[in-house]
Amino acid sequence: MTEPTRLDKHLVKLIECSRGEAQKYIEGGWVLVDGEVIDRPQFPIQEQSVVLDPNATLTAVSPRTMLLHLPEGFDASNPTAALKLITEESHSVDDSSDIRLLKRHFSRLQPTAPIEAGASGLMIFSQDGKIVRKLVEDAKTNEQEYTVEVSGTISEGGLDSLNKKMMRNSWALPPAKVSWQNETHLRFALKNVHAGQIKFMCESVALSVVAMKRLRIGRVSMGKIQPGEWRYLPEDVWF
Repeated sequence: MTEPTRLDKHLVKLIECSRGEAQKYIEGGWVLVDGEVIDRPQFPIQEQSVVLDPNATLTAVSPRTMLLHLPEGFDASNPTAALKLITEESHSVDDSSDIRLLKRHFSRLQPTAPIEAGASGLMIFSQDGKIVRKLVEDAKTNEQEYTVEVSGTISEGGLDSLNKKMMRNSWALPPAKVSWQNETHLRFALKNVHAGQIKFMCESVALSVVAMKRLRIGRVSMGKIQPGEWRYLPEDVWF
């Protein structure tokens, strides 16, 4: 039995490249060990088969952003728990981003725009500091879209009231654009959402919230992701 050696050192000898180049190839997901992509330069090698993908490039690995469809009944107040839903197995088959899945994409993901309590739908986790800042620090400018299932009979002039500035505990709530989707569902489009705002607004016009789903943040919509699944944010898409 030979002594194990680091994968990057093994690759240096295998393809006669520099140590830095070997690490870039490995971190880029271009190195297969016994047919499996390994993206850790320190991975121990003994007798395994090591192959460099013929399409390999030395392009640095970009930070990634994941769009998760939070399922109904999940505790949205705990983004760390929601993050555990993002796994290799829950990657949506309808992901059309053409981004190669790497294990390193699952580390250092940060939650961004909070979702309303009790809601399902779009949650966004990112490794990209620019996106995190956009969705956290610039929350006042990012429009969010929710569909809200309601019960009860709306008060007279209720829809007009929902589209005007409303007060809550002596504070003016951010304005919203509200319309009926059908007899039981309202569409809310609003910026700088305050926690509990949608529920409060509905109750103010004699409606009870049955369910809420966030569909969009800025220009990015959830699309056809199934509950509990996720997809990558494409490289050419911005909020």
